Amino acid sequence: MATTISTADARKQFADIVDKVAYGHESVILTRRGEKIAALVSMEELELLKQIEDFIDIEDAKESLAEPGKNIPATEFWKQIGL
Repeated sequence: MATTISTADARKQFADIVDKVAYGHESVILTRRGEKIAALVSMEELELLKQIEDFIDIEDAKESLAEPGKNIPATEFWKQIGL
């Protein structure tokens, strides 16, 4: 479960919060004026989130490749989207 703390209080307790996140594997949600604005997570959690995102991207790509239609080279696709 994540701890919620205001950014003002987080500034005062920054070192303790970093320790909780890094070594206690506790997530911290930062608020400003009562609104959730950011979260601090351990590196392990961040890596897991990246792996989940990569898996979803791969699954989306597989689905796209399975759709009927004309395949185009990546360079042409990038050109079409302005990259």
